Amino acid sequence: MTKKRALPVEKINTLIVNWLKTYAENAKVNGFVIGISGGVDSAVTSTLCAQTGLQVLCIEMPIHQAQSHVTRGREHIEQLKKRFPNVTSVEADLTSVFESFKKIVPGNHSDISKVNLSLANTRARLRMTTLYYFAGIHCLLVAGTGNKVEDFGVGFYTKYGDGGVDLSPIADLMKSEVYLLGNYLKIPDSILKAPPTDGLFGDERTDEDQLGASYNELEWAMAEDHAGKSIENFTGRDKIVFEIYKRLNTNNQHKMTAIPVCFIPKD
Repeated sequence: MTKKRALPVEKINTLIVNWLKTYAENAKVNGFVIGISGGVDSAVTSTLCAQTGLQVLCIEMPIHQAQSHVTRGREHIEQLKKRFPNVTSVEADLTSVFESFKKIVPGNHSDISKVNLSLANTRARLRMTTLYYFAGIHCLLVAGTGNKVEDFGVGFYTKYGDGGVDLSPIADLMKSEVYLLGNYLKIPDSILKAPPTDGLFGDERTDEDQLGASYNELEWAMAEDHAGKSIENFTGRDKIVFEIYKRLNTNNQHKMTAIPVCFIPKD
């Protein structure tokens, strides 16, 4: 676990809400659009946006979605709409779009795992396109839902999918801090208690299943890495987790750094 932040959760809440409102006003937009997944990150982000008093549009975008994810997302949206009159919602079922895409691209690659991963990322990119469609017609900003360990630690998101956003209100918060904020914001218990999952495979596999370590473990590894520790400093499970963190952090740098540009000399 990372060192506890000195700023109380209520002040973090106020700081983010004020930042969101100021950014939107300076950008001269009406508010925010957020994709609702049934997870804690999107629930917290949408609640923070709602507190600005600006227009908030919550979008459900199921693609062969597990029913538990759909149920949690709808529970949160209904709760949010009751609490905040500036919140509206719409469902855009992208299942048929996804199936049409699958028919167009070749799916007979020898490595089926690569096909499945590419299709999982395609789900995220279809959702990004949908969010920007609604953002465009309603003059809204796409609010990102990534947290610090996902966005800047292990790169656990889809490039130009859920990573394609206008601003990231919770990207400086660790997952554990997102849960603290979720408790403070009275996010539904069904969401707070559900194992984190990206929902990109249409089943119940969790983030921990995919990553090989829990978020608490990865937060610890991220802090140790920032402190200058190396693999030689650890044994047992700590060594395994640190290796997982370093591998993912290295392999996903292309997501976390600026796009490489080939600069041409003026002369």
